[in-house]
Amino acid sequence: MEGISHPIPRTVEEVFSDFRGRRAGLIKALTNDMVKFYQTCDPEKENLCLYGLPNETWEVNLPVEEVPPELPEPALGINFARDGMQEKDWVSLVAVHSDSWLLSVAFYFGARFGFGKNERKRLFQMINELPTIFEVVTGNAKQSKDQSGNNNNSKSKSSGIKSRHSESLTKVAKMSSPPPKDDDESEDEDEDDEQGAVCGACGDNYGTDEFWICCDACEKWFHGKCVKITPAKAESIKHYKCPSCSNKRARP
Repeated sequence: MEGISHPIPRTVEEVFSDFRGRRAGLIKALTNDMVKFYQTCDPEKENLCLYGLPNETWEVNLPVEEVPPELPEPALGINFARDGMQEKDWVSLVAVHSDSWLLSVAFYFGARFGFGKNERKRLFQMINELPTIFEVVTGNAKQSKDQSGNNNNSKSKSSGIKSRHSESLTKVAKMSSPPPKDDDESEDEDEDDEQGAVCGACGDNYGTDEFWICCDACEKWFHGKCVKITPAKAESIKHYKCPSCSNKRARP
């Protein structure tokens, strides 16, 4: 059961070290030690919990009898669902509950020893740098980052629409920027060029808090308000042509 002999963490670094140790133990139970863990979670037994210990080990045991417990308790009765669902789904469910338990334990220590706003923020940032147990167990840790990048790219390209957080105006930046010297300098130059881009209608500079749209014909960027296009209207436009390009096509 939860080791009383383990030293109680009192600083942000100690709490994070405790978190990391418990996390390693839980991951081991749900990956390398999966056969043993599965066999231990006998549905015929009483309510069982999966505990991760600070020394990077794990154990399946009954919850403590004291009320309230020394630490927040893990999900109760994980063994009852073992044979009622597919093994993969059951393990994923245990992983999700284990992630929740780890956070509750870490912030229990923070509350107990009076962590302030900045300390809590720093603790969460340190924790958030690690993949969740669910991501590790299901193999989605790397995939989630790749999907996030792909989603951002697709949003910036679809219909040539400019939102304040997308990487738009890349065409303008590439046309006006000098050859890149290295990756870091190139990124800085692209940002500067985006700030210097102008609207093809009014000539005003690009602003990050404004909606912009790109003409698929001339590849010029325009304020949505200048060409009377709203973000909602732009969503339904597959190929946008600015007023100038539209007039050229209409002429005999």
